[in-house]
Amino acid sequence: MTADWITTPLTAALLRGALELERTPHGLLPHRLPARARAQNTDPQLALAESQPSGVRLALRTRATAVELDVLATKRVYRGAPPRPHGVYELLVDGQVAGRATADDGNTVTIDLATGANEMRPGPVTTLRFTGLPERDKHVEIWLPHNEHTELVALRSDAPVEPAPDGDRPVWLHHGSSISHGSDADGPTTTWPALAARLAGVELVNLGFGGSALLDPFTARAIRDTPADLITLKIGINLVNLDLMRRRALGPAVHGFLDTVRDGHPTTPVTVVSPLYCPMHEDTPGPCAFDMDALAEGRMAFRAMGDPAEVAAGKLTLTVIREELSRIVAERSADDPYLSYLDGLELYGEQDHAELPLPDGLHPDGATHRRIGTRFADVLAKALGSAGGKTGGPAA
Repeated sequence: MTADWITTPLTAALLRGALELERTPHGLLPHRLPARARAQNTDPQLALAESQPSGVRLALRTRATAVELDVLATKRVYRGAPPRPHGVYELLVDGQVAGRATADDGNTVTIDLATGANEMRPGPVTTLRFTGLPERDKHVEIWLPHNEHTELVALRSDAPVEPAPDGDRPVWLHHGSSISHGSDADGPTTTWPALAARLAGVELVNLGFGGSALLDPFTARAIRDTPADLITLKIGINLVNLDLMRRRALGPAVHGFLDTVRDGHPTTPVTVVSPLYCPMHEDTPGPCAFDMDALAEGRMAFRAMGDPAEVAAGKLTLTVIREELSRIVAERSADDPYLSYLDGLELYGEQDHAELPLPDGLHPDGATHRRIGTRFADVLAKALGSAGGKTGGPAA
């Protein structure tokens, strides 16, 4: 390291997209749920998902031509499954990708898919270096990996940096499943929500949680308390995956979730988005499980374990959830002009699947993320246009 490097303390002012920062022995860990919500959660899957910084980025103003970021990544290894790619860090200059890096080292958690047991092996901090940046005043963002637990240790540059000004871009808060979290996207700026946000010119707060869009009341309260100019809620696939509830429970749970959000955002546009097309669960209930035959062949795939005959007894499928969400929004919108419904099949439907199938039967690949993100950018533009842009934060 050269003596010309300037170390800038890592603070909340430099970060966007996180709801809270936790001080760890190594540095700062971004969280996408606040401490109160985390304290009420007992699910290791959600604990993992919310600590993966999908949509979280450093936002800087600087003339620096070189920037270094020290990080401690925590990687997951699943015994018997194909190795996971390293998380990607992307640096943007004035909105354009100007560098990519990975932390090849770090902590490793090895998980046994058969038993759920896990083993932690500590690893070293990695220094990511981005060089060759233009020597002028510019807006620099470093997007953290959407799918890799990342502790921020130190930030250095060859010129002073300061927090990027907030500007007047509307804030879009999105909640959804692993598809919204970014599963199988090519990088943090090309998850479909990140791409849609960049195309629409909005600031993203991504509360997409892999396996964990389950209408949890503490998630609704986190949304209630977070400033936003537009809120979208993608509901359905995880409810089926986990076989979490029956049709009788779905309606009241959705109403309760929306009621809580409305407590903090009485006039903020809210769009309820139903599930994308997923053949295995269109008419077959969950639960969803790993396809062990595929794993034996070195492929990751999933299969639906339910019986279509069980739908008559109240089990949920994606078709049932679309019917229920459409009905609920239609009923509520009679008294709530700021509530709307979007059929997820408009974002990714049966014809899209014929062209761009889901590689593991459940999650979109990079090309499909780009298609969904491009389509959703139009949804954002129309929603913000009808709302007149920024609409303010939560009610006092």
